[in-house]
Amino acid sequence: MSLQADTNPVSFSLQDYQAVVLDLDGVITRSQDLHARAWKRAFDEFLHARWQQKQEQAGEHGDGARFGPFRIDPEYFRHVDGKPRYDGVRGFLGARGIDLPEGDPDDPPGRDSIQALGNRKNELFLELLDQEGVEVYEDSRDFLCLARCMGLRTCVVSSSRNCAALLTAAGAAECFDGKVDGRDADERHLAGKPAPDIFLAAAGDLGVAPADCMAVEDAVAGVEAASRAGFGCVIGLNRGQEQQARALARNGAHRVVGSLAELTANDTQGDSADAAGMAMAGLPIDGLRQRLGTRTPAVFLDFDGTLTPIVDRPSEALLSDAMRAVLGQVARSFPTAVISGRDLADVRERVGIDGLVYAGSHGFDILFPDGAGHSPEAARDALPALAEAADAMEERLDDVEGAFVERKRFAVAVHYRLAEDERRGEIEQAVDEIVAGHRELRKRAGKKIFEFVPDIDWDKGEALRLLLEVMELADDPDTVPLYLGDDETDEDAFAVLEERGIGIAVGRAPGQTVAPLTVGDVDAVRRLLCWLCRRGCAGA
Repeated sequence: MSLQADTNPVSFSLQDYQAVVLDLDGVITRSQDLHARAWKRAFDEFLHARWQQKQEQAGEHGDGARFGPFRIDPEYFRHVDGKPRYDGVRGFLGARGIDLPEGDPDDPPGRDSIQALGNRKNELFLELLDQEGVEVYEDSRDFLCLARCMGLRTCVVSSSRNCAALLTAAGAAECFDGKVDGRDADERHLAGKPAPDIFLAAAGDLGVAPADCMAVEDAVAGVEAASRAGFGCVIGLNRGQEQQARALARNGAHRVVGSLAELTANDTQGDSADAAGMAMAGLPIDGLRQRLGTRTPAVFLDFDGTLTPIVDRPSEALLSDAMRAVLGQVARSFPTAVISGRDLADVRERVGIDGLVYAGSHGFDILFPDGAGHSPEAARDALPALAEAADAMEERLDDVEGAFVERKRFAVAVHYRLAEDERRGEIEQAVDEIVAGHRELRKRAGKKIFEFVPDIDWDKGEALRLLLEVMELADDPDTVPLYLGDDETDEDAFAVLEERGIGIAVGRAPGQTVAPLTVGDVDAVRRLLCWLCRRGCAGA
């Protein structure tokens, strides 16, 4: 069911926003039912005890009044849903015409006070959470995955003081860049929903203007709060209550949907249409899907020219926020490694994502997430010769403007991208002469670069073989290794995967590479990785 609000029409594409802020219960986690049942039991206990007390006071036959139990629909949605716990107690009791003292936050369950009744509800909720656990809605998982892949910041807001426990129980804590919950509201003196404070705090924490944020709420109080905060788009999520849908629209939702899949459809248009659109944009989705089948990808990536554009100087290569977001999601979803010609420490710092395998110096220097490392012994033996070659090359390039030497642990790079074209022959001749004087080294060519490397049978392909073995993926029938790279040095890795993996060359045309698939540029890599994440989220 989808209900379009009549006022303030806005674009609903995620591409129009920088951040998305989502409520927890009923939006992200299937915990709204736990809350509603805990509230019903707490209120019913209270109401029944109050009725019995009145009966006893009225005498043996009572006064004929009937005990009226708490009704989840509409009383939970109307008076309690989305509000801070004690505000929910006040709202319901006020609607029933019941007056209780405020009490103290430490009031034990069973005492006649607003805070005691709220504490009893929390006690019951934690019991249900322990007994039944909690799950994340699949449509919300897909929505979050897509948002993060597209580079949006994400934050969860909740009036609940159990927000962190719920996210941890559901395995969803890592899906968010920020959190503002009931505990945070108390510490920061934020008014609860429907006041806008909690949403303004979320936008501020993310560093995004409210107008550039999208909110997703299933409670009337939450929709009103996000609307009052000035959010650019407020989505009301209604999972089946007709009256609730209309109430969400009346109180500020720009659009009311029955599932967040209605929002992701705007950005993906379904799997087949998504594939068609990506194919038109130069992404080989059909070929990739056919080769993957139902198996899980293990993702191996070059850095320069693949995750970042090629730049004039290595120090200028920076991972974009959008690429870092999608790469982080890839690393959380699949086995992932970066194999770069850069020094290990350099590529680790530039990527800055935990949980990946990093291989520097074209795979000569490998670091696993557990801290274990690997480098061939013969490569370590060549370190003195590399130092000598670097010294000699710097001397030969002293008067060659635009050419420079980059020292790495297991390689020496000679960059000539900024040098005059007519001096390339001179530069290459110097490289050849220095290599000839050091039998421990050999020359390797790349994009506007020559390198001295240890003269051993080792390259990115051999590094990939090692990683597949160590990561226990070499013989896994349910996993398909993918390697994405743009350089000549990546051809060795493509060749390794010819039998049971998928090579994807960046910036090359078919026929210019042994890789069976190609993409155009770094942005195409990001969109392809985004598709992989969405495919993983959907379990397709």
